[in-house]
Amino acid sequence: MHEGPGRPTEPMPHDAEAWFLHAGSGSDFGRLAELRREPYQLPDLAHDELLCEPLYGSWEGNMNHALLRKPIDVCKHRGEERVVVGNSAVLRVLETGSSVTDYRPGQLAMLFCAAVVDRWGYPELALAYDAPGTIGALSTRMILRRHELVPLPEPTRHSLPQWAAFSARYVTAWSNWEQAYGTFRLLVGADELPSPHVWGWGGGTTLAELDLARRHGCETVMLSANERRLSLIAQTGVTALDRTPYRALCYDERKFVTDKAFRKQYLEAEAAFLREVDRRTDGMGVQIFIDYIGTPVLRATLKALSRQGVITTAGWQQGMVSSHLRAIECIGRHQHVHTHYARHRQGVAAVAYAEREGWVPQLDDRIYEFDEIPQLAQDFAQGRVGFFPVFRVNPE
Repeated sequence: MHEGPGRPTEPMPHDAEAWFLHAGSGSDFGRLAELRREPYQLPDLAHDELLCEPLYGSWEGNMNHALLRKPIDVCKHRGEERVVVGNSAVLRVLETGSSVTDYRPGQLAMLFCAAVVDRWGYPELALAYDAPGTIGALSTRMILRRHELVPLPEPTRHSLPQWAAFSARYVTAWSNWEQAYGTFRLLVGADELPSPHVWGWGGGTTLAELDLARRHGCETVMLSANERRLSLIAQTGVTALDRTPYRALCYDERKFVTDKAFRKQYLEAEAAFLREVDRRTDGMGVQIFIDYIGTPVLRATLKALSRQGVITTAGWQQGMVSSHLRAIECIGRHQHVHTHYARHRQGVAAVAYAEREGWVPQLDDRIYEFDEIPQLAQDFAQGRVGFFPVFRVNPE
């Protein structure tokens, strides 16, 4: 693991304020934790570090996971009494360490949350989540290293809140799509099938990736049972498919065996879903299925795939354990793609493409203020926000 030089041993303070998540009791697993707004002090800069102020942040799924302590209690995992989460943001550089020559005070940058990477630059631990000692965007000040930032275009034609929402989900989508689409094109060339069918279910990252697929000439569909989100999907240019008729499409292996009523409802929903897939793809099936849900929909997703199909993910909203019949997957030449965030060079490429092509999120009208963070946490947990909820930390 490449973590870079350590922090200074005799720090000088920088005053800051943050919303802290404190370690759980062990009995509060799955219950949304309360954040506490507290002052604290950051150390002085090491030679390769930058002092930054977050301007806007985006509330991400991993923040909700942290507050629910699912799948882990982040504080205990890191061996810390309290942590500051938030790893999707836009920041202003305030000060630079002595060896930092490629950033300057006043420059705007996007947070890049790969804190600890392997020898090839792929992320192992995420900033403001499972990387020890890191501070997230729910703080008025942050100390970062150069590889944890991507400079924004100067000038940029997109808003800073849009770049804040872009920071995690869109970069994740870029890396995952690059892998999934490249994998499919090893199987079937563009001259053979110019417009593959690409479907997806999940949240903001799924929508970002489907929008990218659309821009690559693919026929795209996203499923949701939320009317507000269906409208946002359609506004993006992706075909919105109401998932309500397939609500029973939530596979549970134990219930499927022991509960006849559940089995009947599930099979009816699965059959209806597969008929819709067949109708919309002219019997071809889905070539690339973007699945950020996980276990409950995996069975149906695999059945919806065409031969030479790709199922791709970088997340696990509702289940991390999956199983499949290897013989069937081999015979169908199905490819299973798994990625986690991105390499820094992919983040740079994603920003350049977004600036040039307009591949950026459509945001909610409301931007939460810093003192409204607890309300945002509740609204996100209860599904009262759109795909990309944004909060303000410091004024532009």
